Amino acid sequence: MKQGFDHQIYIERQSKYILERVKGWDKLYLEFGGKLMYDLHAKRCLPGYRENAKLELLQSLGDQAEILICVYAGDIQHNKRRGDFGTTYEAEVLKLIDDLRSLGLTVNSVVITRYEGQRAAQVFANKLESRGITTYTHAPIPGYPSEVDTIVSDQGYGANPYIRTEKPIVVVTAPGPGSGKLATCLGQLYHEHRLGNRAGYAKFETFPVWNVPLKHPLNVAYEAATADLKDFNIIDSFHLEAYGVTTVNYNRDMEMFPVVRRIIQRITGDDSVYRSPTDMGVNQIAAAIVDDEVVQEASRQEIIRRYLKAAAGYRQGAVDIETFHRLQMLMETMNLRTEDRAVVAPVREYLEKAKARLGKKEGVAAVAIQLDDGTIITGRNSKLMSAAAAAILNAAKHLAKVPDEMLLLPPIIIQPILNLKSGPLKMKNCHLGAEEILMALSISAVTNPAAQAALERLGELDGCQAHSTAYLTRSDEKICSKLGIDITCDPEHLSESLFYV
Repeated sequence: MKQGFDHQIYIERQSKYILERVKGWDKLYLEFGGKLMYDLHAKRCLPGYRENAKLELLQSLGDQAEILICVYAGDIQHNKRRGDFGTTYEAEVLKLIDDLRSLGLTVNSVVITRYEGQRAAQVFANKLESRGITTYTHAPIPGYPSEVDTIVSDQGYGANPYIRTEKPIVVVTAPGPGSGKLATCLGQLYHEHRLGNRAGYAKFETFPVWNVPLKHPLNVAYEAATADLKDFNIIDSFHLEAYGVTTVNYNRDMEMFPVVRRIIQRITGDDSVYRSPTDMGVNQIAAAIVDDEVVQEASRQEIIRRYLKAAAGYRQGAVDIETFHRLQMLMETMNLRTEDRAVVAPVREYLEKAKARLGKKEGVAAVAIQLDDGTIITGRNSKLMSAAAAAILNAAKHLAKVPDEMLLLPPIIIQPILNLKSGPLKMKNCHLGAEEILMALSISAVTNPAAQAALERLGELDGCQAHSTAYLTRSDEKICSKLGIDITCDPEHLSESLFYV
């Protein structure tokens, strides 16, 4: 894939800009928007961006930064999950702490926000404390965010405990949106100023990118990514009025800015700190875009991908109609079709040919994978394996230059697995999924050099695009995710059965 983004320029410019923002403050509370780790959206839209760029950024700040992790008590109680990996927010917090510590970064504590005695949240707090992780609980603030007099008082921010921090940059992050990062930052400002410390606030949001046009595909792709949150991009009217410069922000920040500005003014006594939401940001993404055409095309592909995901989710009841219609509108606004995703038309054509050859109208599914050089590899389901398994195996064979007619999985390996599924396990669907096929391939690799060669090329599937003509099983979807394959599907069921996995 062509690169449109220079990662090294970004890290250098972004870290320099953050350090400049710290000047003049004893301490800067820096709210990190979006995902701190595995930002796959940014990776897809900005070819050249590394998914853990924010971690590299934190490492570049050295020992000047420490990290607070916020998580909303209600999200713990309701077992909320991260959309791309399916992990719960609770598990995401634990993994985040492990990963940050492994990189030598300082995790100060975890803050459970809007805590009202939720049982699951209390259990989680106990679990963290038992493992030596300092944990705070912050109760909801009456009248938040509109009643500034109450918020900036002992009954508001003052009622929640002060989080002791030591370093000049305090990064406040979370496993997902709505976790209470802003309230935590402003609450800390309140306590710091009462203690006589000069503390400031800034916001680090990757998207929308404030200094690229409103309807640039990169910013529209952000709208597609947050369609379920009902977010939309908007011109920062505060910035335009104050400086005569057009910049881009999004609706929630624009709506909240007057209140946030009043709160900061009330806490600090300074009415000149920020004149617009854009002023609060420290985003330097645009400075590292080296090929705008590449970024635009990657962003258009992300919009299509988000639409296909929403269409599939809508039919399954996982996506509401407003979100689906919002993505339809974005597709129309950008004049995009699903066939503009390179793997869609080929796999649909392949499916029709397979159905004609087999004499079947139902029960046939196909998957296409686009390799890094643009080659499209297809596979269909059979009594032996799922379509995803077939496509992955075919792709690995192609990359390893193994002839199509050569069998990598001999019956001596495959048949015992099939017998186990149809016999003792009494499974109705006995074909092998992607995980089982890869396990069989690894066993075959012990004695078969061709299988070993195919196994070694699986890493080259990371970042490849794929499309299925039917819903995937949870297991196949998970394996594609682990391999780094960005797969979408048509909203079609392979079977008329209401339950199959």
